[in-house]
Formats: sequence, C-alpha cells, structure tokens
Amino acid sequence: MARGEGVEHSSASLLSNVNVNGNAKLDTDVIGLARKREQRSRLSICNKLCYGIGGAPYQITGCALGFFLQIYLLDVAQLDPFYASIILFVGRAWDAITDPTVGFLVSRTPWTRFGRMMPWILLSTPLAIISYFLIWYVPDLDHGKVVWYLVWYCLFQTLQTCFHVPYSALTMFISHEQKERDSATAYRMTVEVLGTVIGTGVQGQIVGMANAPCINSTLAPLDADHNATHPSQNATHLSLMPVDLTHTRNAYMIASGIICAVYVLCAVVLFFGVRERKDLGQTKNEPISFWQGIRLVLGHGAYTKLVMGFLFTSLGFMLLEGNFALFCCYTLGFRNDFQNILLVIMLSATLTIPFWQWFLMRFGKKTAVFVGIPFVIPFLVLVVFVKSNLIVTYIVSFVAGVSVAAAFLLPWSMLPDVVDDFKVNNPSLQGHEAIFYSFYVFFTKFASGVSLGVSTLSLHFAGYITNGCTQPEQVGLTLKILVSAAPIGLLLIGLVIFIFYPINEETRQRNRKMLQHQRERELDSESESTESGSSV
Repeated sequence: MARGEGVEHSSASLLSNVNVNGNAKLDTDVIGLARKREQRSRLSICNKLCYGIGGAPYQITGCALGFFLQIYLLDVAQLDPFYASIILFVGRAWDAITDPTVGFLVSRTPWTRFGRMMPWILLSTPLAIISYFLIWYVPDLDHGKVVWYLVWYCLFQTLQTCFHVPYSALTMFISHEQKERDSATAYRMTVEVLGTVIGTGVQGQIVGMANAPCINSTLAPLDADHNATHPSQNATHLSLMPVDLTHTRNAYMIASGIICAVYVLCAVVLFFGVRERKDLGQTKNEPISFWQGIRLVLGHGAYTKLVMGFLFTSLGFMLLEGNFALFCCYTLGFRNDFQNILLVIMLSATLTIPFWQWFLMRFGKKTAVFVGIPFVIPFLVLVVFVKSNLIVTYIVSFVAGVSVAAAFLLPWSMLPDVVDDFKVNNPSLQGHEAIFYSFYVFFTKFASGVSLGVSTLSLHFAGYITNGCTQPEQVGLTLKILVSAAPIGLLLIGLVIFIFYPINEETRQRNRKMLQHQRERELDSESESTESGSSV
C-alpha cells in the first residue's frame, strides 16, 4: 500500500514538474518570440540607406521636370504658351487621377515572393525611363508636337505613379516601430533632397552650357501693318524667327539619358537592399471597393486636415519652383546664372534636412511646421522689392532651400502618424496604408498641375515672347506675383489649416502605446495558438 502511495506521489510530482517546465518553456518561447520581433523591427543603416535611395528617382525626375519643363516647352520645343499650359496641366491632372487608382490596385495586390509593393516598383521602371527620355526629344513634326508631349508626359506620370505609390506605402511594411520608421523617413528625405540636387545639377549644368539663343526684340520690329499694342502679337512675330537650337536640344537629351541611368540604378538598389515584411502586410479584412476606400481615408479628420494643409503649402512651393528659372532669367536678368541659383536651393535643402529631423524630434512635428514653412516668407518679399542683385538672390535661394527641406521632410514624417491614428480608432480596418499614401500623392500632384497650368497660361496672357532676350513689363509683373505674392498667400492658408491639425506629440505617444498594446495582444493570441497546438 505504501509502495502504491509512493508511486502515486511520484507520478503527481512528475506531472507537476512537467506542467511547470512546460509553462516555463512556453514563457521562454513567448519572450523569445517578442525579442525576435523586436530585433526584426530594427533596421540597419544599410537598410535605411537603400530604402532612402529608392526615393531618389521620383525627386530627380520631378525636379528636372518642375524646374525645366516649362522653359523647355516654351524656348526649345517652341510651343505656344497656351498649348504648353495645356500639356502641363492635363499631364499633372492625369497623373493625379492615377494615384488613387494605383493605390487601390496596390491594396488589392496579393502577396508574392518579392512582397506586395516590390513587383510594382520593378516592373514599372523600364517603361518609365523610356517615356521620360522621349519627353525631352523634339520630334521633327510640323504638326502634332502637342500630342507627342502630352502622350509621353501622361504615360511617364502614370508609370512613375506605379513606382512612387508602392514605394511611399512601403514605409509601413519595413518596421512596426515608429522610431525606426521616422529614422528611415529621415534617410529617405535626405537622399530625396540629394536627388533634387542631382536633378537640378545634371539638367541645369548640362543645359546651361548650351542655353537656347535669345532673340533681341529690337532687331525684329513690327511693320506698319502689325503695329499692335497687345504684347502677344509681338510675341508671335518674334517666335517665328529662325533660331538654331541643335546644341540645346542635344544637351537636354544627354541630361535625360544620365537621369534615366540613375533611375535604374536606384530601383535596383531598393529592390535588393530592402525587405518587405509579410507579417506587417497581413490583414484579415475583406477587400473593400474603390469608393469605400475613398470614404475611408477622407472620413478621417486628422488625415483630411494634414492633406489640405500640405496641399496649399505644396502649391505655394511649386509655384515658386516652376517659375523661379524664368524669374531669374527675365525679371532679375540672370540668364547665365539661373542654373547655379537653382542648385544653391537644392544644396541648402540637402544640408538642412538633418537639422529639421533633429528639430521635429526635439520640439515636435507640428511645431516644425510653424517654424520651417513660413521661414522663407520674408525673403520672398525681399527678392521682389530689392533691386536686382546677384548676391541677394543667392542668399534668398539658400534660405528658400532651408524652408524647402522642412516642406520635404514633414509630410512624409507625419503621414505614418495619421495612419497609426486611424489604426487606433479603427482596429478592425487594417491593411489600407497604400490608399492613404496614394491620396496624399494625388493632392500633391493636383497642386503641381494647377501651379504649372496657371503659371504658363498667365504668361501667355501677359505676352510671353518665346526665346526673347527681354520680356514685356506685364511678364515681369506676372513672374513677381507667381514667385512671391501667390506662394506667400498659399503658405499662409496652409498654416491656418494646420492650427486645427489634431495630432500633437502627446497624441502621437498615446497612439504608439495603444498600438503596442494591440501588438502584445496579437502576440498573446499567437502564444495561445502555440500552446493549444503543442497540447494537441
């Protein structure tokens, strides 16, 4: 009997030890899984750098198009300003329309061995560089130039969207740690602003060595039968005079070829240097329709205020960007220096990105908006009212670059905060990050289309003279409005909207903690599944 009791006691003790050891092992597995997930969320410097390099193509091509396409269509392709405005506006409007469409398609894309975002980036690159190169080619056509540029411009913008929207949404799939995403975004912004330097430098310096020759209006007087007072009639007369543009056209093609090569290189580095995490892309939600996606993002108040605020500030900076080259050439008279002035803006922006990253981490992102964006306003007033002076222009350009850096960094640093806020308020709706990013890009490109279209059309009505060494007074006044008064007004409207932006540092930290609790609950669910599986 005693022996039986001993055996029973021994069995009970053994069973107790097994349970204790099993629970200890399970706790160890859970802790190990948590540490493993934390380690996977950390990004190496190489990962962040490769991720940042992936953003360069968008900025290189965008900067080249933003600064030089308008003057190229007017002075090299020799299109009428009215038709140039149609190309610029329709191209950007079409581009804006494709963004939410591509964002919706990306969100519905199934997972592949390369991820969900990477196939879009990889497959769009070859066609994008072909269409980009053909934008800068002047066809030997008497008629049809407008259609040529409109088709290739719209096609490139579509393919660029297929690259940029997945790349932007990739931020949410490289790490679930907010700090790591912010750090990767800072790398991205630094490289992207460096990309604008490359775009401005390559395009500006190569084209600057072969500036389009100008026509001196004093050498082409109108006859008595055409002595009209409207400046556009004199502009038409002068634009018909023959000008040899062979060297200038070749320079634009060489610059575009170099930019295409850089585009491919950056895409390859991104593909091989960044791993898209499948666990961050998984969702248990049912697919939503396109219109449901629109209601989803526009119904989130923080997102709407963020997008509308940056819509107006972006429109202001794009008006400045699109017209500054013409302003330097014709209003300030620095025809042979404008490419160097543009380069100073981009170099200044590149050097000050780390400062703004430190500032927003130290004082908060909303504070950075109200310090960085209006920083340029006094200097925009100065450059218009002070008599033409090259040193003053370089100073204004440097300060403008400081403000441009803030405008570059802040939207992409604040968008993940809005997405996190949406996840906290809508825990049952996950996996729609691409839609949020695509709509922001949509509004940004819409602003760009409006700025380019309005600018070129304004110059048309002011009497812009194609290849003219000088321009009528109305053109000078129009350019002053486009680079000073209009941008200042738009920046102020954007800042007023940001007053009502609800996500401050306290809200951001609270959302971070709540998302962390959500992930811990998911981890507990995984551990329970592991326990039930092991017991079976």
